[in-house]
Amino acid sequence: MTTTPAQQGELTGTKLKRKITGPLLFLFILGDVLGAGIYALMGVLAGKVGGALWAPLLVALLLALLTAGSYAELVTKYPKAGGAAVFAERAFRQPLVSFIIGFCMLAAGVTSAAGLALAFAGDYLATFIDVPAIPAAIVFLALVAALNARGISESVKSNVVMTVIELTGLLIVIVAGAVAVGRGHGDVSRVVEFPADSVPTLAILAGAIIAYYSFVGFETSANVAEEIRDPSKVYPMALFGALTAAGVVYVLVGLASAAVLSPSQLSQSSGPLLDVVSESGLGVPDWVFSAIALIAVANGALLTMIMASRLAYGMAEHGLLPKPLSAVLPRRRTPWAAIVATTAVAMVLTLIGDLSTLAETVVLLLLIVFISTNVAVLVLRRDTVDHNHFRVWTAVPVLGVASCLLLLSQQTAKVWLFAAILVAVGAVLHFVARVATPRQAGT
Repeated sequence: MTTTPAQQGELTGTKLKRKITGPLLFLFILGDVLGAGIYALMGVLAGKVGGALWAPLLVALLLALLTAGSYAELVTKYPKAGGAAVFAERAFRQPLVSFIIGFCMLAAGVTSAAGLALAFAGDYLATFIDVPAIPAAIVFLALVAALNARGISESVKSNVVMTVIELTGLLIVIVAGAVAVGRGHGDVSRVVEFPADSVPTLAILAGAIIAYYSFVGFETSANVAEEIRDPSKVYPMALFGALTAAGVVYVLVGLASAAVLSPSQLSQSSGPLLDVVSESGLGVPDWVFSAIALIAVANGALLTMIMASRLAYGMAEHGLLPKPLSAVLPRRRTPWAAIVATTAVAMVLTLIGDLSTLAETVVLLLLIVFISTNVAVLVLRRDTVDHNHFRVWTAVPVLGVASCLLLLSQQTAKVWLFAAILVAVGAVLHFVARVATPRQAGT
């Protein structure tokens, strides 16, 4: 990977203050990646690969780094850009393609929130109160919507606190695994055991689809590009550093989980990391770790729904979705209509999808977005800019596309159907918006 020669030192022309330093950006990205997925999905992953939890996590990290390379080039090349949809618009000059990419991001956010709501309502919540999962997930989403509508101002400094809490929980799991092994209670041999009737390579690929969900979130860092000091230098280092740090933590969590509990014990739990800590004999009270896990999941859901509702609002403002979705509360100035709509869809998804299917649907939708971004890098190579920016090896986006296609090929028909229904709904809403806009203009 190389950097093009600088033709000017400091990027100018932005209305936003460049307040985000390298360490803050590193923690911002790490906070987006860490937490919710790994707290919820370790049990699902055990059902795919048995005790070899580290293998799909490592593969998912390597695949995520490929697409991260493309984001590093595009974000530093176009530091005012608004993410994958804008990259697609620059590269392909087709409004429909930009809409599809933007809506896939929106649908992935809503689907992810539904999966996190189910994770919140599982064993972690049961430590404090025993209630049915589906009603609890719906109430949880309603509370998130209420907070969203009230007005949530998330800064990178507050994100530091949440990241520390999430990271602390994962470090507790790693220490718990080490303690269990040290006391002779763990079984290290399980970390290389696959299910008896599985083909290891295929099992790892199937697991990588699930594991990939734990690494998504880095792409949202494109939205703060205008507020980064010296993005050409800072962004790539923070992005690759945060993903690598998350991958190391995840692999260690996978090793600790497999050493403490059998794959069957992990796969039957909706709070697998809580069970690991409890079984290890570390002495951490269940309520402490459950509280950490609930904070991680709740924070992930809240940030996801804030993103989804603002994205729906922005698309409605630009005539890509029906105009009523751009309505805001008079005093709070929050997009209440978009919040209600996205929350309602998430609630429906909790009724018809299990955690594994929802996670795989999120990955499928984001893989489509990532294919677009990787191709956009190659298309936009002919577009020159007059400032210093990161340039990734040409082979990286090519391999990025190939890796996304590989993961897409492993998706089940059920997941494809889920994603197709969501995109079809978006297409209908887009058509309604296109038909209604001329009528509104003429009135």
